[in-house]
This record gives sequence, C-alpha cells and structure tokens, in this order.
Amino acid sequence: MTPIVATWLRLELRRRWRSLVVLGLLVALSAGVVITALAAARRGASALTRLSARTEPATIAVLANQPGFDWTKVEALPEVRALSKFVVDYTVSFDGIDGASLGFPPADGAFLRTIEKPVLFAGRTPDPTRADEAIVTRRFVSKHHKGVGDIVTLHLPSAKQLADSFNDGPTPRKLVGPTIKVHIVGVGVSPWLSDSPDAEGGLQISAGLVAKYPLETVGDPNIPENTQFVNALVRLRSPTDVPRFSHDLARVTGRSDLDISNLYEQGRTIQHNIAFESRCLLAFAIAAFVAALFLVGQAIARYAAASATELQTLRALGMTPRQAMITAAAAPTLVGVIGVVVAGAAAWIASSHFPYGAAGLFEPSPGRSWDPLVTGSVGALIAVLVAAGAAVAALMALVSARRGTASRQSTIARSAAKAGMPVPIVVGARFALETGRGRTAVPVRPALFGAVLGVIGIVAAFTFSSGVSDAAARPERFGQTFQAVAFAGINGKDGGPVAAVTSVMRNSALTTGIDDSRSAVATGSGGRASVPLWEYRAAAKPLPVVVLEGRMPTTADQVMLAPQTMSLLHAHVGGLVELTGNKPGHRTPQRMRVTGSGLVPLGPHNGYAEGGWVATAGYEALFKGYKFRTILIRFRPGADVHKASAALVDEVIKKMPELKDAGLELDPGDVPTELALIREVRTLPILLGAFLALLAIGAVGHALATAVRRRSHDLAVLRAVGMTQWQSRWVVVTQASLLALIGLVFGVPAGLALGRTVWRVVADYTPLEYVSPISLWALLLVAPAAFVVANLLAAWPGRRAARLRISHVLRAE
Repeated sequence: MTPIVATWLRLELRRRWRSLVVLGLLVALSAGVVITALAAARRGASALTRLSARTEPATIAVLANQPGFDWTKVEALPEVRALSKFVVDYTVSFDGIDGASLGFPPADGAFLRTIEKPVLFAGRTPDPTRADEAIVTRRFVSKHHKGVGDIVTLHLPSAKQLADSFNDGPTPRKLVGPTIKVHIVGVGVSPWLSDSPDAEGGLQISAGLVAKYPLETVGDPNIPENTQFVNALVRLRSPTDVPRFSHDLARVTGRSDLDISNLYEQGRTIQHNIAFESRCLLAFAIAAFVAALFLVGQAIARYAAASATELQTLRALGMTPRQAMITAAAAPTLVGVIGVVVAGAAAWIASSHFPYGAAGLFEPSPGRSWDPLVTGSVGALIAVLVAAGAAVAALMALVSARRGTASRQSTIARSAAKAGMPVPIVVGARFALETGRGRTAVPVRPALFGAVLGVIGIVAAFTFSSGVSDAAARPERFGQTFQAVAFAGINGKDGGPVAAVTSVMRNSALTTGIDDSRSAVATGSGGRASVPLWEYRAAAKPLPVVVLEGRMPTTADQVMLAPQTMSLLHAHVGGLVELTGNKPGHRTPQRMRVTGSGLVPLGPHNGYAEGGWVATAGYEALFKGYKFRTILIRFRPGADVHKASAALVDEVIKKMPELKDAGLELDPGDVPTELALIREVRTLPILLGAFLALLAIGAVGHALATAVRRRSHDLAVLRAVGMTQWQSRWVVVTQASLLALIGLVFGVPAGLALGRTVWRVVADYTPLEYVSPISLWALLLVAPAAFVVANLLAAWPGRRAARLRISHVLRAE
C-alpha cells in the first residue's frame, strides 16, 4: 500500500504542485486565522484575572472628599487588610507630557507595595522616601518616548498659592513653588495603575513627594478647611466584605453618604468589556472556520474527487476501492498537515499583537505567547477534517463513477435556452449553475456559496462600521446629550450665584438645553452599592435624557437607574429598590419605584451607566445639600462647541459683570472610555468581511478557471460549429456575472440584517442607545464592485477559452 501512495504522491507533486501549494496556503490561512483568534480570545479573557492575582489590587476607593478627614478608625476596621491614602491634587503640573494621566500623589508608602503592587516590565518601583521618582505605564513610554532613566520636570504651587486657592481665589496659572527633576525608575501596570483606551499613558509619582512637600501638596494641617482632600484605596479581606465595610464606615464616621467606589465591581465591568472583546474574537474564529469549512473544504473535496476519477484506470489493473480512496486522499492530507504546522507557527508570530483593546492594557505578560491547547486541538481537528473530507470525496467519486449518475440541469439555464437567448449566455449559465460529473465536474456550489458569503461579509462589516462611526461622532448615544459642563459647587457650597448664571444661560439663544443638576450618593439596600443620583429639573429648555427602557421619574418615590446599577441592585423596571440618603431624620431606607433604565452624565465619581436620575422631589426626599452641583449645557445643532462656550461665557459676564474675575469656565463634556473600546471592536467585522471576500474571490476564480479547463470539449464543439472567440469570452463573462448577481441578490439583504443585528448586540452589551445603521456608500458600491471583481477574475479564463486549440481538444477527446 505504501509504495502505491508514495508513487502517486511523487506524480501529483510533479504534475500539480501549483494546485497543492494553493491548497496548502488556503489551509494555512484558514487554520492560522482560527488558531490566532481562539488563542487571542483565551489570552484576553484571562488578562485581568492574571494581573489581579499578582498585584494585590484595591477592593474599593473611599472618596470622602472632606478636608481633614480622619482615616485612623477606618484603617483599624477588622475587614480592612491594607489602606493607602492619596491626595486629590490638581495643581501639580509636568512639562511636555500633556494628555498623560497623572496619578494623585500617594500620602503614604503603602501604595505600590502592600496594595496595587505593580507587575514591572522594566526598572523598579519608586522609593517611597524619595520625592523625585516615578513609575509610568507602557502607553506613556510609547506616546511620550520617555522610559526608565529619563527625566520629567514637575512644578508645585507655593504654600501661599495653595492656601489662596482654598479661599475662593483663582487657580494659579503659573506655579511658583518647588521645581523637581523627577526620574522615571520603572514601567509597570496594576488594575489602578493602568492605561485607558483613549489616554496617552499614566505617570505615578512617589509617596516621598507629599512627605517632603506637605504644605505645597496637602496644605496646612492646622487649618483643615484649607487642605486638599485626602481619599483612600482600601483592600478588604474579601470582596464580599463591602456591605460590612459600608456599615462599619457609617458607624465610625457618622456619615452614610460617603462615596464608596467599588473597584472590585468596576473590575467586573472591565472584565465584562474584555469578555465582549473575547467573544467577538471567538465569533470571528467560528465564522472563519465555518466559511473555510465550506469553501476550502470544497476545494479539497474537488481535488480528491478528480484524483479518484483518474485512478479508475488503476482499478482495472486490480486496485481496490479502499486503496484508491486512500491514494486519492494522500496529497490533500499531506498539504493539510503541512498547512496546519505553518498555521501554528504563524499564530505564534501573530500572538505578539494580542490581546488587543482593553485586554491588552491589562496583559501582565505582553509579547509572543504559545497556547498548546488551542494550537494542538484546533490543528489536529483541521488536519483530521482535511483527511476525512478528502477520503469521503474520493469514495463518493468512485461510487458515482460506478453508478454513472447524470448531473442535474439548471432551471435558469434551461429557461434561458427556451427563451432563445444567445448561445454564450445559455452556456455561461450552465457553467455557473450546473455541476457536471466526472471529468467535467465544476465547483459550482463553493462558487455560489462564496459569492453570497463574500457580499454578506462586506455589507455586514460596513453596516456595523457605520453604527460605530455614528456612535463615535455622537456622544449622546452614550447619554452625554450636552456639549459643555460648568462645575458650580462641591459639598453643598456653591461656587457663585449659580441660579442667576443658569437663568442667563437658559435664556440665551445659543442653548437648546440646560440642567442645573445636583448630585449626591445614596446607599443601596444592604450596603451593596453606592448609587450616584442626579437631580433632573423639568424646567424651560429641558436636557434630553437617553432612556433605554421605561420612562423618567416624576414623583418623590420614583427613580430611573443606569444599567450597571440596575444589575448591581438586582432591580428591574417596575420593581422597588431601597435607597438611603443623608437627610437628617430620614436615615431609614426609602422604597422607590424603578420607572426605567437609562444613561446618566459622566461625573467625577460615576460612569455613564452607573447611578440614576431622580426628580427634584425625589432628590430632596433623600438628600440635604449635594456632593456636586453641575450645569449641563446643550448648544444649537451644528454649533462649534469651543466658540459657543466662549460666547456663552461672554454673554453671562455681560449680564453679570461681577463675575468677570471669577474664573467662569465651561469644560467640554467627557468622552466615555467605552467609545474607544467600540472602535477597537470595529476592526474585527471588517477583517472578517475582508477574509470572507478573499475566500469568495478564490472560490469564484477557481470555478471560472476549472470550468474552462474541464469543459473545454464543449467549448471546442461550439467553436467548431461557428461560435467566435469573443463569444467564447462572453461565456466566461456570463458565468462570472451570474455568480456576482446571485451573490448580490442573496447577500445584500442578509448582510444588512446581519450587520444591524451585530450592532444591536453591541449596543445592548455596551450599553448605548441603538440606532439602525446603514452604510449608503457600501450599498451603492457593492454591486458595481462585485461585477468588476467577477469580470476581472474572468479575464484570464476568458482569454484561455478564446484561444483554445480546437483540433487538439477534439482529437484528445
């Protein structure tokens, strides 16, 4: 048996080495894409978990935002394993690193040692006794081209400048305090010390800065109201201790409205985003596998079937059907194994670019990675499928030859003949739609399937991309229905005549929506979560709110919750939740009806999918005062935000000259980090669409070339009875055009529906407001592009058809 197979393989390698190389490349490409995507999905899904296991991450952040807050009793609570304080300081500045995320200065040496201990990629952690050392993230190195050994210049305010800023003085524009040459001593990452998709890297100064310059960073401790806020990161003994900690914190401080940011739950939200990216990669791998199974599998099957047909001569000399089947499948099996090996190597090389998106920011071991489970199992599966598919195809070809079954005729081709259409059109339709049998068999089904799948992939990819582009250009899809923000107060203290300023803005022709909103933090039932609640005032020019389900609250006992908070409180629209505010005499939980689910403004301590909205009556039933007071401003459609903001400030100052030196500023609304994550996901459908289009081009081109080669006798007969060379070309043109037409008829509506479905899934998962996307240019150009590509593929087979040596072909037959 082995000598027969070896002899046949030598013959195949000499005669058809080009076809075998193409088959091997197709297998390698398909297997490489599948293995790379699956391995990247597994690696990305575990990135944050692997990082957390090595870094002692904080469980919560207690954002007291109170001058002179005493952390001694908090640190002594039994459920606290580690605590590190940090100074909320916005006055420090660095030269030449605009856009970087500058971490708040640590107020003790615990940070980066007993809590948030980073994974280091280079260097070491900063010495907590030195004021001139810092650690940076990988993105900081790539964006600012500064790493270990480089120096950045830090400027501090003077003690007087810092003290004056607490007494309603303007924020100093030029800092005249100490200037420090800060040495970058390490590059690392931890869950807290990490990059975000839309940032330009992060820098974290050593705890020695606050120790050496307390008056220039914290302020005078003898005057608590003239000191910066000092908040804390806390690592609990278990994430399940958060409710207990919340209760104990209220007990030892006498405050139930302190903002507890649950970093563990935020980590689960990040993991939610990472899991979505991994699922997209998994879906990409499955789609690529299925497409390759049909298209590449059909090519392998056709090759094996053709080999089996040629082996019929050896059957007459005594070769058994089993021997013929094994011999015919030998060459495809060999190239399949070689293709899988090449795919495994390619996947290992490509792994340096993964994981991507959010997962890549938390990967503790970047670089090339070998996943033996995925590579071994998927590689073995593909090799077995190639061998089994080739063997089954060879066996079916042998059975078909023995039975002598006739091929099925196409209804479309028969109708064209009855209608008296020109011969090239009729013959081209038969080439495109009739498979034939034996030596005249043509891979019709793979070509049809490939044409449809290619159009589906392109239309779906551009439809999905249109949805991403719409969201990227419209922050209101994420609930940010305003373009500018004015921070008007903190901790119940207004920064000026807020009501009068708001009135001027509301009466301005520049604005179409204004909300003077207070926000404060309630505690969910059982201390499960801190719930930032925003007050919604239905005054003139109300600000639109993105409501995903239900409606806005209107009475004191109603609330609309953001999706993540809804999930955290196990609430649902129409259900009841218990919320506790800080209003004296009302410390018992308030039962409130959930009227809907919607998105909220990005705040200092909340994301756009965290917290909720309450009406003014509901806010006053829960809270006394506020934590933040914010004026949200929506301008006329099409207005330039920067120019409109400056014009609105000028209009306010003109009406209220006393505010000329008050430093009134309007800041642009923040952009959710989820927007950057969606931009990352957008590339996957485009890559998948390109992959499917490439496979479709291969399938259609193979069908065109095979039809001319295997049905050359039919063409020669027609040429002998009068068909011209140009008519021979039109046979192939008709075949290609008909394949393109069928691909468009079935692929365009299916692709549009698929793209919209995938975008809805993304919108619900993110979450964001869903608007049906449509890519007008893709729909307009896909048809001419499909016909152009199909006819370009037909050019070479058409040329061969026109130049057939008629006498040679007929004599050979």
